[in-house]
Amino acid sequence: MFAALRTVMSNRRSVGFAVTAIVGAALLLGAAYESRGPDLAFAPEMAPRAVDLPDGRALFVQRYEVTVAEWNLCFEQGGCSMALRARPDQDAALIPATGLNYMDVQEYVRWLSDVTRHEWRLPTSQEWAFMARPVLPKEPDPIFTDPELSWASSYLVEGLSSRALMPQGSFAATPEGISDLSGSVWEWTDDCYSGEADTGRCPAYYVGGEHVAAVPFLVRDPARGGCAAGSPPAHLGMRLVTDRSL
Repeated sequence: MFAALRTVMSNRRSVGFAVTAIVGAALLLGAAYESRGPDLAFAPEMAPRAVDLPDGRALFVQRYEVTVAEWNLCFEQGGCSMALRARPDQDAALIPATGLNYMDVQEYVRWLSDVTRHEWRLPTSQEWAFMARPVLPKEPDPIFTDPELSWASSYLVEGLSSRALMPQGSFAATPEGISDLSGSVWEWTDDCYSGEADTGRCPAYYVGGEHVAAVPFLVRDPARGGCAAGSPPAHLGMRLVTDRSL
């Protein structure tokens, strides 16, 4: 009887040790995963130098706008809901991804943040204006810059639709090495022109190009978009930033 009891107790200790070992190994693996840095396989090319903002923060910026090829990788992996096409005479790896509304951009931001294990975002309008200062005109055109004039803001952006998309690197670079801020693509920022903190209620966001203007976020489904329904201008794209170095 005592021998049988000793065998049972021994077996229980063995099982307990095994469970403890498994749990310990799982915790170690989890800690190792959490301590890993970003997955650079999907990380975009960054400008060689960070932008030193007036408030003392360093802003790390994509060297070029997100390209058609980069966007389609998001689509192929299920992170973005539509595919983009480049013209036969264009290289999808070099042509900016355009025709994107604000919600499209947020799909890409979430996907990239997830696959790289690194937090990405759109720049604020002030960050965009500051990093673009070296390559933009010293005196921006004041016409139609009042966000209250929604038709004027739309006209301001749509008026550039005839400009041909150029491959990355076709326009000037800032001293930090950020290219094409003065190019043919207007870039979304994360600032709501009305100051609305709830993104679901923001009627328009600022975009950066020849200057900063306000554009409706443009829902493609009229049933959901109301006054903001419509297709984004063909030259509206994005460039992401991060607050931490890769």
